[in-house]
Amino acid sequence: MEIYGSFAQIYDKFIDAPYEDWARYIEEIWEAQGAAPKLVLDLACGTGSLTRILAKKGYDMIGVDISAEMLSVARQKDAGILFLQQDMRNFELYGTVDAIICACDSINYLADPTDLEAVFRHVENYLNPGGLFIFDINTEYKYENILADNAFAHADDDAAYIWDNFYDVDERLNEYAITFFAKRDGRHYCRFEEVHFQRAYSTSEIKAALSHANLEFLAEYGELSFEAPKPDAKRIFFVAKCISTK
Repeated sequence: MEIYGSFAQIYDKFIDAPYEDWARYIEEIWEAQGAAPKLVLDLACGTGSLTRILAKKGYDMIGVDISAEMLSVARQKDAGILFLQQDMRNFELYGTVDAIICACDSINYLADPTDLEAVFRHVENYLNPGGLFIFDINTEYKYENILADNAFAHADDDAAYIWDNFYDVDERLNEYAITFFAKRDGRHYCRFEEVHFQRAYSTSEIKAALSHANLEFLAEYGELSFEAPKPDAKRIFFVAKCISTK
């Protein structure tokens, strides 16, 4: 079953991500690391909300995502940004970039651990020497204690969803089974279903994959902070650097 297909049309309505805060935070990380990127890749950019915010701040942005439907929404927000429909496991650019970001737990969608290193190797290949890679993940704590085997629902005047969550502690795989309803003609609703899978990764697994891809681990932070993640952190941000001289 395709993910982020029909769901793309209501994604922004129900996904309440702090994109403005993340954009400021990413800039703060760049500043703290002495980086001043100009050309930035937003990997797994989704509907392009973060991409657009950074573009408005003056960065030359490229957005890559696997979903044509999500990119269609992104292009409606800012037709001037280069958006490419590609799988982040084997994406290709026209040249290297100064920085790469990957937000909103997109890395967790790499359900096969071998794909983690594959993505990092592609990141290293397209980063300029010294370029920074900033990404976040949902934590094991969040999957086990917040999402767990719970159900979530939300509705407004023209759309609604029911989200049944299942987390396999042994396999560290999280399943989102989403049923949603979207108004089509002002009177009738269409029903859609999607199933998403995410994997929980430990810091040690992330560090190992970065090292194998010739990326230097620089830091891990609790969300929107410059402090080490607490045991109950729901999201962790990682910072890595391309150490290749190309």
